[in-house]
Amino acid sequence: MRMSVIGCGYLGAVHAASMSELGHDVVGIDVDEQKVAALASGEAPFFEPGLGELLQRALASGRLRFSTDLADAHGNDVHFVAVGTPQKNGENAADLRYVDAAVEGLIPWLRPGDLVVGKSTVPVGTARRLAERIAKSGSGASLAWNPEFLREGFAIEDTLRPDRLVYGLAVDGGQAKAALDEVYAAALGAGTPLVVTDYETAELVKVAANAFLATKISFINAMAEVCEAAGADVTQLADAIGHDARIGRRFLNAGLGFGGGCLPKDIRAFMARAGELGADQALTFLREVDRINMRRRERAVDLAREMLGGSILGRRIAVLGLAFKPNSDDVRDSPALNVSAQLALQGAAVLCHDPKAIPNARKRFPELSYVDSIQEAVRDADAVMVLTEWDEYRDLDPHELGATVSQPIVIDGRNCLDATAWRDAGWRYRALGRPRDVRSMALV
Repeated sequence: MRMSVIGCGYLGAVHAASMSELGHDVVGIDVDEQKVAALASGEAPFFEPGLGELLQRALASGRLRFSTDLADAHGNDVHFVAVGTPQKNGENAADLRYVDAAVEGLIPWLRPGDLVVGKSTVPVGTARRLAERIAKSGSGASLAWNPEFLREGFAIEDTLRPDRLVYGLAVDGGQAKAALDEVYAAALGAGTPLVVTDYETAELVKVAANAFLATKISFINAMAEVCEAAGADVTQLADAIGHDARIGRRFLNAGLGFGGGCLPKDIRAFMARAGELGADQALTFLREVDRINMRRRERAVDLAREMLGGSILGRRIAVLGLAFKPNSDDVRDSPALNVSAQLALQGAAVLCHDPKAIPNARKRFPELSYVDSIQEAVRDADAVMVLTEWDEYRDLDPHELGATVSQPIVIDGRNCLDATAWRDAGWRYRALGRPRDVRSMALV
């Protein structure tokens, strides 16, 4: 098929390259000239495993190109809207100006039978409003809503081989469904589950999924608070309850909590929209989910203070990890970067390392000190804090590292290290939700 992807940020760039990989002819359109130039040369403007190679392959095939001109959407059959919906300044609500501008800009170039497909995460009610706007334009085009479910670090896999597809269609959406079926023929042929529903349900699927995941993460972090007070181990608690098929072990990893450009702002926008609809009481629990999440960052700083004798003023702290999750350079609402900034504001000398996220972190907090190697970060450190669970941090040799630090103190902000191995190597080890010392465990 011939298609346009409007917005070439994280979602749009991955979607455009992946659609080309599936054999479609794609033009990606964005107003950012620098971003478009990078993509057109096969360079991903952000880190996502495999995206650079996928872009280069798609460009070489002739099935993918990039442009800054919306007129290049003319003549295509399907137009994906994949622009950002950030949080409004000073509010929880989503800022829809980019979605609205994308649709308005598309309208002059639409033809009868064209399909506009929303991919952006939007408050419920947005799709129906946009469908009415397209209908009133007289273009003869129609609208579908097709929410994305990408995980940073696995976005290409999630696009090419999704775990489900959701179509939000108008009552007379048979033609739209047929077009989407053609777009996703490979996934459907592989047996990917498909849910065909109305606009409102499709919009809610995305935000409800995010709200559930956020709740599950904050639940285990709330249990971590109780475990610390009781002297219990949250990792073993998670293992035990995770064996219950009704609960499951995934996303029961206690630590600094969630961050990134989607989950935090999406649950806040969900609460704001529920309030507008008069259903705010239904989502009051999400306020506590958000508060629990933010408290974990404060607790990490408190742990550093406790381990360093009650004060971090002037103490040299190595921070390993700045991205909100591994396999990403995204530092938007990153717990790791937030903790680093708090440590520095409270007087610590912080040296930060991350395999991919330093350039983005430097833009947000230029006052922090960044180094290019783990060894440089930990040299003469009074404490080491692991705040993003990159594999290179999981695999560190505590014996080797112990020879370079000033004090063998490690704070595991993600419960990703082998506590026994680090303690056996002479380190004072602490983690969120785990006891201060090693307890003897009953043999199984």
